[in-house]
Amino acid sequence: MSSATPSPVPSSAHGHHKRHSILPAVSQSGPKPPVQFSSSCTIADSALLTGPHTIIVSTESVIHPRARLESLGGRVTVGRRCIVHERACLGAADLQGRYHKGSPDKEGRSMGAVTLGDYVTVEVGAQVESGGTVIGEGTTVGIGTRVGAGAVVGKHCTLTANSTVAAGEVIPDYTVIYSNGLRRIDRRGVSELKNKAQARQIDVLRRMIPSNPGKFQ
Repeated sequence: MSSATPSPVPSSAHGHHKRHSILPAVSQSGPKPPVQFSSSCTIADSALLTGPHTIIVSTESVIHPRARLESLGGRVTVGRRCIVHERACLGAADLQGRYHKGSPDKEGRSMGAVTLGDYVTVEVGAQVESGGTVIGEGTTVGIGTRVGAGAVVGKHCTLTANSTVAAGEVIPDYTVIYSNGLRRIDRRGVSELKNKAQARQIDVLRRMIPSNPGKFQ
């Protein structure tokens, strides 16, 4: 009976296989977008930037490894001192796989943009769809959250993990949205403290994440 027992697989082999199954190799296929980077931004080598429209990353913002910035629907603009975490996507397709370009303005320019105000955090796995979508200053988009095409999220909002903002929805400043759909207004008045904490976190991240903006230029 003992001879029929399969030999155990070394733990190192399990670990190696697990890493590759959870985090498959990042594909760099697709059009290389025009970019405008601040000299003080941090962009990891394994971030993915793709699309025909311009991608702008402003002063002291941090783009983590494996973050995706997709300008297939329109321009992607990241404000000052923002943090875009691993596997977050700006300019994402909707759940049917469509990139929303919106209606063109008077000059015929695409309205499919995504714009992050200053001090925005987009956490792991969050999706911000293309389509004139705006995330206001100091807002946190929580882990696994989806912000629909054309939504406008106000300043200093908190979208908790796995919450949803519907396409085209307008969210007032200081709103807290929970994954079960409940909402409230945050009246603590801590936005300045949060911005200072964000600046401190960025100082740490800039030392931890090797930056390679030249790869995308």
